[in-house]
Amino acid sequence: MRVLLLDVLTGLAIAVGLVGIVVMVLPGSVLILGALLVWTVLVGGTAAWAVFAVAATFLMAGQIVKYAVPSRRMKDVGVPGSTLLVGSLLGIVGFFVIPVVGLPLGFVGGVYVAELARVGGRDAWTTTMHALRAAGLSIAIELAFGMLAALTWAVGAVAT
Repeated sequence: MRVLLLDVLTGLAIAVGLVGIVVMVLPGSVLILGALLVWTVLVGGTAAWAVFAVAATFLMAGQIVKYAVPSRRMKDVGVPGSTLLVGSLLGIVGFFVIPVVGLPLGFVGGVYVAELARVGGRDAWTTTMHALRAAGLSIAIELAFGMLAALTWAVGAVAT
């Protein structure tokens, strides 16, 4: 009974982490990693630590790939990192000005303003769309690796 409750709570925390990856209100991968660590410590044993190691590797790989792949695509189309920095900063400001929806609105607005200043009105929307596709790809990559970590935990929870 006690282990079943631990598994349910861990699964719930992992699910919240997966939602956090998509919604970007919570640090999804960190939440998943924390839930897995608590589960591992409480369950104990070699199998639980092996599950944690594999799942943590997926999460860390996801963090690397989510920045590497979209960044390369952005460079290929000529959008500088400073554009994403401006978008990110305005997204953070937007999050506090308009809770939840302010983050994506601020990001899009910031990217557009940065591109408007950089390339002018005619090409700003095109490069903004490239930046948004890259941001979406980054989220999809992190979600895929988070789901691999969740699947690893699910298999490990059944096995232990």
